[in-house]
Amino acid sequence: MTKTILNEATALETLRQVIDPEIGCNIVDLGLIYNVAITGGSVRVTMTLTTPGCPMGESIAAGVQHALLSLEGVTDAEVEVVWDPPWHPAMMTDLGRAATGVRIS
Repeated sequence: MTKTILNEATALETLRQVIDPEIGCNIVDLGLIYNVAITGGSVRVTMTLTTPGCPMGESIAAGVQHALLSLEGVTDAEVEVVWDPPWHPAMMTDLGRAATGVRIS
């Protein structure tokens, strides 16, 4: 059995399981994750949402926390939702743009 290494890449891969239900794309490829900080078994994520009035905001943040707590070695997960810088479609990955049909001009 291989032990999972707790690092930013592992956290981001896990967060790809969290889907914005209104858009149908994961939050990593949408560009909503601004920072992942890991100290021992504690993970702190700074993220945003596509709009400040997002009705699924609390649900998405709870999904982030739940996904992180499912990782081996994580004992605490904190999610901070920020509005600066504001989200823009240019923050999406190529996969996110392909999945949603967004084109950046």
